[in-house]
Amino acid sequence: MKTVFIQMENKTEGVYMKTISVTIPCWSEEKSVRQIYDRLKKIFQEQLSQYNYEIIYVDDYSPDHTRDEIRKLCKEDRRVKAVFNARNFGFNRNVFATMLYGSGDATFLIFGDLQDPPELLPVLVEKWEQGHKVVVGQKRKSEESKLMYSLRTVYYKLIGRLSDSKQIQHFNGFGLYDKAFIDVMRQIDDPNPYLKGLVSEFGMNICIVPYDQAESLRGKSGFNFLKYYDVAMLGITSYTKILMRMATFAGAILGILCVFLAAFVFINKLLNWNAYPIGTASILIGVFFIGAVQLFFIGILGEYILSINTRSMRRPLVVVDEKINFETEEKGVEHYAGTTAEILADTGQPDEPQP
Repeated sequence: MKTVFIQMENKTEGVYMKTISVTIPCWSEEKSVRQIYDRLKKIFQEQLSQYNYEIIYVDDYSPDHTRDEIRKLCKEDRRVKAVFNARNFGFNRNVFATMLYGSGDATFLIFGDLQDPPELLPVLVEKWEQGHKVVVGQKRKSEESKLMYSLRTVYYKLIGRLSDSKQIQHFNGFGLYDKAFIDVMRQIDDPNPYLKGLVSEFGMNICIVPYDQAESLRGKSGFNFLKYYDVAMLGITSYTKILMRMATFAGAILGILCVFLAAFVFINKLLNWNAYPIGTASILIGVFFIGAVQLFFIGILGEYILSINTRSMRRPLVVVDEKINFETEEKGVEHYAGTTAEILADTGQPDEPQP
């Protein structure tokens, strides 16, 4: 593991100024690294000059020149920090770990592809200063394909109806989080966290700010159907119980119907012993129907078991290879969500793109 230390100057000179930590999860963002920095710096200079700030890029083993661009910024500005993962750990894990690097009075989570506008930060800060511990952005409309946006809408409505806790629709994690909420997130020991659900469940005095989402500067999304399915099932298995209970109810109802059907066939056979048809077709239909129901709910059960298995492995959230401009990190050890993981020099190939 390589660690680079650059001492930062004290700009406050004895006068306390609140600090906002800007945390940016990245994957293949070489086109936007510089641009997001310029836009954020302008915002802090012109609209949020009364706050200290730090900008933390967390790269999830990008295959392009994202890290080179981040290194340049770290050399130019001591307020820019970098965390480079040892390999690709996937969207959910990297985003959650990125949030935990925020050490300021509030943490601003924004994605590196610039779909979400940094210019919304002053509005979020205003709401935060009014007492809201969690101020999140909610997409009012998006420049992504209408089909994808419609599918997201259907998914959010579905999980909203099935979930035990109220879920925030069209929310991807973009928002401003008070230090108190970040401290709560650090206590969560989950190797595969579902951030959207955690914010909905543990968010304190949540304020929702609508905004229009732009098109990703990365271009086409790196997610395919299986990746979207994986994220969707993570949300469903983490925050819903009704599907498992549906299996129980459906099994009970079908069992009762089968008992009545068997009784009807038996009585009908006794009353019409010679004329009663063999009934091969009806038997086959019944068998296939019950089999289909069983297979469906076995699949649902498998998804829940897979989720339990992943969480029971107690794996570290991510493994870090290098940090730049951090002053207090101990070499060789990193803390994530209440767990301690050794930093290993794993050089695996990138295996999970970001949306």
